[in-house]
Amino acid sequence: MKTRITVLTSLSILAVILLPTVTAVSAEKDEAAVRKAAGQLYKALNTLFKGDAGPMKEIWSHAEDVTYMGPVGGFQVGWSQVLASWEAQAALKLGGQVEATEMRITAGQDLAITHNYEKGENKGQDGKAQTVLIRATNIFRKEKGEWKMIGHHTDLLPHLVK
Repeated sequence: MKTRITVLTSLSILAVILLPTVTAVSAEKDEAAVRKAAGQLYKALNTLFKGDAGPMKEIWSHAEDVTYMGPVGGFQVGWSQVLASWEAQAALKLGGQVEATEMRITAGQDLAITHNYEKGENKGQDGKAQTVLIRATNIFRKEKGEWKMIGHHTDLLPHLVK
């Protein structure tokens, strides 16, 4: 009986010692995966500026709880509304490119959030180059082992707001 108690106590102590290490490794792995997913978002966004919404369809969850509040204004809820907005933006063929800067990541087991600036350049409706420098919040959910976008919120861009 004493041996059994000693073994259980030793295992408990070992678990307390190792758990923070395992948790930290897992958190680093999730943060790296979220950073990769965010990179895919910005790659898809730059492809969208050329008129192709295809990559956006790949990186977003197709669930009815997704939301989008982008630089053109509005508040889209559900995959059909979000997709329609991305397709309308692709049709504008804004050209240019943006990148995420100063990204901060908070990753949990199934949800993650990034906060960053989107910095770059697009064409306005008049065809002239327009500077892009806006704040963005991106929300990801782990679905079938992959981080998928479920929310994107940015400041408005005056040259896009109608």
